[in-house]
Amino acid sequence: MPVDETLILARAQFGLNIGFHILFPSITIGLAWILFVFRLRHERATNPEARQAWLTTYQRWVKVFAVCFAMGVVTGVVMSFQFGTNWPGYMTTVGNIAGPLLAYEVLTAFFLEATFLAVMLFGMDRVSGRMHLASTFIVAFGTTVSAFWILALNSWMQTPAGHALAAAETGGGRLVAESWLHVIFNPSFPYRLAHMLLASGITASFFVAGLSAWRLLKAPADAGARGTLRLGVHAAAVLVPLQIAVGDLHGLNTREHQPAKIAALEAIWKTQRGAPLTLLGLPDEAEGRTRFAIEVPKAGSLILAHDADAEIRGLDAFPEHAPVAPVFFAFRAMVGMGVLMLGVAWFSTWKLRNGEAPRPLLWLLSAFTFSGWIATLAGWLVTEIGRQPWLVTGILKTADAAGRASGAQLGASLTAYVLTYAALLLSFVVVVTHMASAGEERK
Repeated sequence: MPVDETLILARAQFGLNIGFHILFPSITIGLAWILFVFRLRHERATNPEARQAWLTTYQRWVKVFAVCFAMGVVTGVVMSFQFGTNWPGYMTTVGNIAGPLLAYEVLTAFFLEATFLAVMLFGMDRVSGRMHLASTFIVAFGTTVSAFWILALNSWMQTPAGHALAAAETGGGRLVAESWLHVIFNPSFPYRLAHMLLASGITASFFVAGLSAWRLLKAPADAGARGTLRLGVHAAAVLVPLQIAVGDLHGLNTREHQPAKIAALEAIWKTQRGAPLTLLGLPDEAEGRTRFAIEVPKAGSLILAHDADAEIRGLDAFPEHAPVAPVFFAFRAMVGMGVLMLGVAWFSTWKLRNGEAPRPLLWLLSAFTFSGWIATLAGWLVTEIGRQPWLVTGILKTADAAGRASGAQLGASLTAYVLTYAALLLSFVVVVTHMASAGEERK
């Protein structure tokens, strides 16, 4: 099998693994903080009925969190193995930077989560209320710290900074950290971190609202589900506009540090002033144009540079760039889903203003239960495909990091992953839907 086909299989396998993995942290990071809110409300409530209602809500959703957390840990371990099996050149070249960052995640976030998750899940009757509340907070904080280190590494791969080549006598060709401060807080890191944390908050908000809506379709009198429905909807109504603002800032940063990615995701073929915004179309790399393009004049420059007459560098300025069509369509899927989620969140907030939830609204929210997954996956496709052909921008190409696994080996393992993950995903959806919609527990 030709080397390029083997590379495609290796990329597809890793893309499947990381794409499946990100589904679960995108819920657990936000859901952990929602659980902390539930637990805090229970701790502060003085009315016995209110305390019991918040306790029941917490008990229902902490089980869902435990399933999501377990799935995230397991898929993360599988993904880490592939650094050695599929991409040995990556660790050989940048292991002195990637290794410590991954270790920092284990030493800080993972230890926090592993230590206090047991108290959070099983210790309510064994420790004081404040201790249990603190444990819930620490788990939520730990999930956020975990995202901090992973996104620091990913952002460094996108916009490397603070590194240097090792001396020849100590491993020439390998990178070492010259300034850990600059490695961690590289140019794109603050924007990517904020973007991902907000994405998780939005995903968890729609997840909670959607499953609560599903519960109310079966049990309209469930007061706890009405409360979690409102919380999820109101959180989404606030977080989605914040995400749009952060996304705009992230776009400005990407135009400065990764202009080839911007050119690809907007299908800007030639450098020009007053670039149009292509709403839809069919990118044709062979001819260097977008077929059937629906364009808004000068809107591209206005959005990308906040100046309608600004110059936007096109793909003609970059001999090596990402494949245009996947990035172009993934970006529009992300933005389109984001707009839909904003409309649903605001519409739902308005409809719930009197405390009543009409059945059509419940069906709508149920349909959007996993909408955050679509937006998140589309965004990560833009991020990861958009930096090609580089694995570490300007330093290490993807092809140079690939291992020597044969096409047959990669094809067989990819098939096994697809079948396994399809079964796990179906099981996960069935289990969490049942858990979240089950009847109230009584203590």
